[in-house]
Amino acid sequence: MNKMNNRELSGLLFNERVLQEAQDETVPLIQRLRFLGIFSNNQDEFIKISLAHLIRLTELKDNTKLLTGDFTPRELLPKVIETITKDNAVFWTTYSRILSEMEQHGIFIVNEEQLSPEQKKFCSDYFTSVVSVNLVPLMLRRSVKIPFLPDGYVYMGIKMENSAQNSVRYAIIQVPVSDTCPRFVVLPSEKGKTKIIFVEDIIRLHLNELFFMFKYDKISAHGFKITRDADLDIDDDVSESFIEKMKQSLVKREHGRPVSLFYNKQMPEDLLDMLIKKLEFSTTKQVEAAGRYFLMRDLMRFPKVNPELELEKREPIPHPLIKPGNGIFEDIREKDLLLYYPYHDFRNVIDFLLEAAVDPKVEIISITLYRTANHSKIINALKNAARNGKKVNAFIELKARFDEGNNLDVTQELQEAGVRVHHSLGKLKVHSKLILVERNEQETLKGYVYIGTGNFNESTATIYTDFGLFSHHQPLVKDARKVFDFLYKTELNQKFKHLLVAPFTLRKSVKKMLEVEIDSAGKGKEAWFYGKFNGLTDEKIIKHLYEASAAGVKIRLIVRGECCLIPQVAGLSENIEVHSIVDKYLEHARLIISCNNGAPCTFILSADMMKRNLDRRVEIAVPILEEYTANVVRDIFTIQWNDNVKSRDLTHSNTNEYIRNTLKPARSQDVIYDYLKIK
Repeated sequence: MNKMNNRELSGLLFNERVLQEAQDETVPLIQRLRFLGIFSNNQDEFIKISLAHLIRLTELKDNTKLLTGDFTPRELLPKVIETITKDNAVFWTTYSRILSEMEQHGIFIVNEEQLSPEQKKFCSDYFTSVVSVNLVPLMLRRSVKIPFLPDGYVYMGIKMENSAQNSVRYAIIQVPVSDTCPRFVVLPSEKGKTKIIFVEDIIRLHLNELFFMFKYDKISAHGFKITRDADLDIDDDVSESFIEKMKQSLVKREHGRPVSLFYNKQMPEDLLDMLIKKLEFSTTKQVEAAGRYFLMRDLMRFPKVNPELELEKREPIPHPLIKPGNGIFEDIREKDLLLYYPYHDFRNVIDFLLEAAVDPKVEIISITLYRTANHSKIINALKNAARNGKKVNAFIELKARFDEGNNLDVTQELQEAGVRVHHSLGKLKVHSKLILVERNEQETLKGYVYIGTGNFNESTATIYTDFGLFSHHQPLVKDARKVFDFLYKTELNQKFKHLLVAPFTLRKSVKKMLEVEIDSAGKGKEAWFYGKFNGLTDEKIIKHLYEASAAGVKIRLIVRGECCLIPQVAGLSENIEVHSIVDKYLEHARLIISCNNGAPCTFILSADMMKRNLDRRVEIAVPILEEYTANVVRDIFTIQWNDNVKSRDLTHSNTNEYIRNTLKPARSQDVIYDYLKIK
């Protein structure tokens, strides 16, 4: 019997849970549309990362079975493509159903053939003032190499036919989408109705204006989308600037070979054949006919046209231990502060840095940065601190996937403000979420640490659930200093007393926790292990969990995404249960709680149980030392485990069954909000 789920198929199964949310009629209608956008975005990333990697593996002569799932790459590839195709069909059926429901509320998505004279005039003005200035049609000729087409855009293939001269011309238009030229345009509409048009349909309406210089009697436009291999190739040769190598690798990614081509099924065969040849697709399996519209991730930014069809907006809960006007350093000295976003306000982290930037007693600020928001307040606070004479050290991870370019820009921005910026070398990524502020108190530097499970990104902190801990415990501060010493390469052989740090001690520590539970179970004592992760794919960790299950340890896991462990299998994992929650907030917080002979240990951590996190990244798990705070973490896990509205049971492979029972409905994200209001 296969003892592990395949990682790629498990990843697709997670995205099907997102698709379930779009189908759930209890979810506000426009939010269901946005879940379709999240599904589309996830699938695009899967194709450019996982599918691209799988295709590369099939091209190798060595066709041994993959580590998870008992498939060879050539056996797995058709299963993955079949699943993607099946999910796409469900996506479009769901999309059509949602559009029908929207029409019942007076919201209509229309095309260029459904416009009133007034709306045509509006579109004409909009095309002239907003769209046309961003359009550069590319002419195609059979004998000339196609201009490079980056992925991440919607394209329109244009065919112009002149029957009198028996001639055909081809062109490509890249559809411009930006903050100033959004994908969806709200049209002037009759009272009680809202009509919206895709920007590419506005372009279709004005094809003659774009190609007036050519003679033709028929012109047509057909959408298509390219997905390219997003792998970065960065070697360990330090003779060249790492930043220069990163810039070169980003250019290579932009020019990565195409992995898939989705095209409008009404596209003429001659136009399609030209695109396939020009884009150098190696197999027709990577080419798929689809509908009229592409890159539907933009549904995440669908206009807010009716508040009644949106999610209820909830204000963050004031943290009971943070006193307005008191100064956050004083609050942290009194007691550890545990924040849980978005229930609490991420503004507290920004205020922490802003206060540090102007506090005359603060001398040093150190931070690790993986992903930051556009126009980041975190970055501004660090710049202000440097300008105020503080010694500011920022460790920026340049290899944060799809944020490499932004992190290069942040590097330059901080350096210009006087911040000392550090980067990693080699293949070790820094994924930890750590701030250390050192303050001169009575002629001694006292540290204040913040350790979190999520990025220093105020935008995602409103939609991702994450823990963050402020602490003044000096043993934690001492360990945090050692982490930064390692990052700056001044001391490589560090020993940590309280923090569990990958790639040094985290894996060993998780194994040791399970061994303690195995020993307790063998003695007939209470033994259990709880964990919450975004992914569980590491073979060694899964093996340890199976061993603990066999010994009688009760294991409860909440895994949002990929899960290669198979629970509830007799003789293997009968003592392991696995749930997965997908709801309005993205469940991103990670935690571990173990029985530990009746004295529970509680950790929050930046790492998932994946090989890359445990062996190839700098990650931090921090113990929750104060009992009050630890109880909050345990209560939150219990609330989530008892979710019977948005939780799925992963026992039965490939079903994503909702957990339903006779208990009163308990939607954990609602219950947690109410719980934290009274804590």
